[in-house]
Amino acid sequence: MRLTVVGCSGSFPGVGSPASCYLLQAPDDVTGETVSVVVDLGSGALGALQRYVRPDGLAAVLLSHMHPDHFMDLCGLYVARRYDPAGPAQPRLPVHGPSNALARLSEAYGEDGVGKMEHVYDVVPWVGDVDQEGAEPDDGSTVRVGPFTVTARRVDHPVEAYGMRVEHGGRVLAYSGDTDTCDTLVDLARDADVFLAEASFQEGRDDEHRGVHLTGRRAGEVATAAGARSLVLTHLPPWTDAAVVLAEAKDAYDGPVRVAAPGLVLDV
Repeated sequence: MRLTVVGCSGSFPGVGSPASCYLLQAPDDVTGETVSVVVDLGSGALGALQRYVRPDGLAAVLLSHMHPDHFMDLCGLYVARRYDPAGPAQPRLPVHGPSNALARLSEAYGEDGVGKMEHVYDVVPWVGDVDQEGAEPDDGSTVRVGPFTVTARRVDHPVEAYGMRVEHGGRVLAYSGDTDTCDTLVDLARDADVFLAEASFQEGRDDEHRGVHLTGRRAGEVATAAGARSLVLTHLPPWTDAAVVLAEAKDAYDGPVRVAAPGLVLDV
């Protein structure tokens, strides 16, 4: 499978990059035609995504969580797929995400999106809804999305958030989403060919904020514990120094490591 980094800026778009968006492509098991799936579609990503695939050319969207830097451009994609003068895109686009994905998406679009997102999106929760007493949802699930097998598991972030393990043809891409270190993340990244890990924080600068994001060092430690074959650092906010987090990761992980950049293409 092929991974294309569309956007990799953390928390908000930077001068040189949209927020989180990663395009996965692989041949269909039956037809051999290329299937395109997007992992997250954050602020500013839809424009850049169209360099690689048309709005009506996506097979699914996989959402890690419902912070704007990971889902907001689904609002623009809704317009592109519903109001194209050539006609609405068909069929509805599967969107896998947290239990509140449809509600958050409708809220983000505004009053005229309530009850209408379902015309364009088939929103499928990774798990069932949280009950009325506020109990946590189940841990996650494994689903088949086109030619990909996707396992989504809860990770350590202030909102309902998921890391993912995507498998195809005996190869594995692990994606952290937004998270601090947790056992689940190690499980998701176990023996992964590529571990795409956020590194929003810096050691010494953000030490008091736990349960939110990884540093480069913590991403490297997870990669080492999981036996991942390579590490790609992503989701760096504009105020985080890429050289610093890269050095942190290299201190904790002996395998190949690099920092993501828009347009980076990796054959996993």
